[in-house]
Amino acid sequence: MNKVILIFLDGVGIGENNPEENPFAENRFKFLNKFFGTFPVREHSVLKSENAYVFPSDATLDFAGLPQSGTGQTAILCGVNAAQIAGKHFGPFPHSTLFSVLKEKNIYTELKRRGLSGAFANAYPPKFFEYLARGHTRLAATTKAAIFAGIKLNDLNALNEGRALSHEIDNSRWKTKLNLPVETITPRRAAENLLRLSEKYDFIFYEYFFTDHWGHGRNLDFYENGIKTLDEFLTSVIENSLENRTLLICSDHGNFENLAVKTHTRNPAFTLSAGYGAGFLFEKIKTIADIKDAVLELLAQK
Repeated sequence: MNKVILIFLDGVGIGENNPEENPFAENRFKFLNKFFGTFPVREHSVLKSENAYVFPSDATLDFAGLPQSGTGQTAILCGVNAAQIAGKHFGPFPHSTLFSVLKEKNIYTELKRRGLSGAFANAYPPKFFEYLARGHTRLAATTKAAIFAGIKLNDLNALNEGRALSHEIDNSRWKTKLNLPVETITPRRAAENLLRLSEKYDFIFYEYFFTDHWGHGRNLDFYENGIKTLDEFLTSVIENSLENRTLLICSDHGNFENLAVKTHTRNPAFTLSAGYGAGFLFEKIKTIADIKDAVLELLAQK
């Protein structure tokens, strides 16, 4: 049976070929040139190479307005039209009408029903667990789904032991912004940690949200180094997602691909598949609501 690594990049769409607004058009991501020889734009949104594809996924969910994270992430994790359930695009956190869907239909819960294993690779700092202990429940859909499914959230110890990844990949902000006792690691080592973790589970999920923050004009002090770190990390993961492993990179809506505006966009979501089941996922995924079922169908193949 193959395994699936899902890397979720918050707020990354496929936009216009305009280097003044689109970081992809600035050639900021060397992994695209390395594996595809170019970058995706609206007019040329499908890229193919040996055992790897870049393609668009519709994030509008057939609703007017700008797609949002709460409904978009729920659509990805639960395989439903979350905007239709909520009656609108909603975010950044999931609408209350989506809580039962996140609890009953999230991919981790479905994996357990099928006798398969899943894990959430991100680590959370001590202050996050203090936030939970105070009874707060305002959480992103990605975190909420994991908690609903009984997935243990990783802590500082897991990060230091290489059993989890920080949201910024290299642990740099845990050290400089949170003043926590962590070692800054290279993007390649972070990729190795993720790949090693993936050997233990049928499905593993890793979330990177700074792309959406940059699209909104936040955390720009981290922008240059962050892009380089993300690029090197993705390069390392793709290079090793072969044979019995499949990599899927997906997003919930556009944003980062158009830095000229500080809002989300209606551009299709950036999607990449590589490795064993790359072609299968390329054929199956047309919208972000197709992702969950496509992953589960792939995992069911012998």
